[in-house]
Amino acid sequence: MLPAGFDPEDPAIVWLDPYRRKVVTAWRGIEIAGDVLRHRARTARRAFAVGVTGWKRPIVTAFLDGPNGPPHFTRDPEEAARAAKAASGRVVAWASRRIEGAEAAAQAQGAPFGRLEDGFVRSVGLGSAFVAPLSLVLDESGVYYDPSRPSDLETILNAAEIPPDLIARAAALRGRLVAESLTKYNVGSPSAPVVPQGAFGVLVPGQVEDDASILKGAGAVRTNRDLLAAVRARRPDAFIVYKPHPDVVAGYRVGAVDDAALKTLADAVVVGGSIAPLYAECRAVETMTSLSGFEALLRGLEVTTHGQPFYAGWGLTEDLAPHSRRGRARTLDELVAAALILYPLYCDPETRLPCGPESALDRLVEQRALAAAPTGRLAARLRHAYALTRHRLLGPIARRLP
Repeated sequence: MLPAGFDPEDPAIVWLDPYRRKVVTAWRGIEIAGDVLRHRARTARRAFAVGVTGWKRPIVTAFLDGPNGPPHFTRDPEEAARAAKAASGRVVAWASRRIEGAEAAAQAQGAPFGRLEDGFVRSVGLGSAFVAPLSLVLDESGVYYDPSRPSDLETILNAAEIPPDLIARAAALRGRLVAESLTKYNVGSPSAPVVPQGAFGVLVPGQVEDDASILKGAGAVRTNRDLLAAVRARRPDAFIVYKPHPDVVAGYRVGAVDDAALKTLADAVVVGGSIAPLYAECRAVETMTSLSGFEALLRGLEVTTHGQPFYAGWGLTEDLAPHSRRGRARTLDELVAAALILYPLYCDPETRLPCGPESALDRLVEQRALAAAPTGRLAARLRHAYALTRHRLLGPIARRLP
């Protein structure tokens, strides 16, 4: 709500994009200001972070450095809870790590507790290769991939009235994501077409089988092999395209399917390249809980869920494991507004200022172009080699740490 008598288009007022220092329209300036204010409101409590790994700490600081100071990092949940209580702050922990102790300590002190996780439009490159995210989730109810209890995102979708201007903004954002072939990780180059002309292509995205989204949100089907078998049984005449998860292909995580099974269950296996062009070749996606199902919805594909991802249960997907708490019909752009505008936090990597999804997409496009250059490809290979070595040498030790 603008102040009475305030004319945002007064020629005496110059609106500036703080990320590129360029003049923008009044309404774009107001939109940016709204994004920053929403971010500041959500990070007003000082964060006391438990168990955040060293390389993520500068990233978390950029996102959570709020009006009452930057995050304080510790490995001791009790210390974090006491400090959060004294400062009227919030205990935070990375949602996919063992956080029961941190949550219990916060509850014992009566301090708020928040879970951190990567957002849905993340980066050019993998987190497991130490590529920093442009978006994070800060959830005080649960987390989006755990359907056992409500998350802040589920609450928005169940209860919030999303105004028309935000729906229009979401529609424009969705259009840009599709037009520019942007995905969560934006890895790989376009691959050659694989679906024969006239065939009904079904894309089956592989997942990391010990990922929290599978452990928390999968149904009866919990492995990539079982998912392929279920899709083959449901669609015997379809042309099934299997795309293994990049982390599995890179050797960081578990979830490989043996070659013998792939020969009988998939018609094509696309290991390299970007997943984005496959959406255009296929007419449907079947998944356990993969974000690829959400990306497919943005592009108008049929989506079947074998688990309970955040985008299931709102009347947009075929759900083989329905969720009892969900059922409100939402339009696609209402889902986009909730998932990509209202729920995540965004941080501009150049200025380290809070931003909105449009500014984050600007940076993604720039980073993708840089990564395609020879120097960018060399940097990615070096980062991959370092990450893989670190994973193999230190992974067993790191998994035992709090």
